Amino acid sequence: LPLPALAETPLTAEEFEAHVQGKTVTYARQGSIFGVEEYLAERQVRWSVAPNLCQYGTWYPEGEDICFVYEGDATPHCWTFWLQDGALVARGVGTAPGTELFETAATDQGLPCPGPDVGV
Repeated sequence: LPLPALAETPLTAEEFEAHVQGKTVTYARQGSIFGVEEYLAERQVRWSVAPNLCQYGTWYPEGEDICFVYEGDATPHCWTFWLQDGALVARGVGTAPGTELFETAATDQGLPCPGPDVGV
């Protein structure tokens, strides 16, 4: 008997990029905001878990996963992304079902991040 199609078909890097390029996406986990990521040109990103506090980084494909590396932390953070009802769902590599992030909003407005080296 044929197996049913997987509901969690991973997005390719090209599909992921087409979905996020030029957008700022809000992610939630278990009903609470987890963070917001702005997807810039050339696979650059800005990630924020609090207003005006941003981490800058890049993303790249690694097999079926999308990995992120942020300034000050060379450890890749890899996720499997798929679409559910037109919105992103992400599960961290090596994490159990039930820990997924869900896209709850997407906008064309950027994050209010201060520029590099701003501060005292």
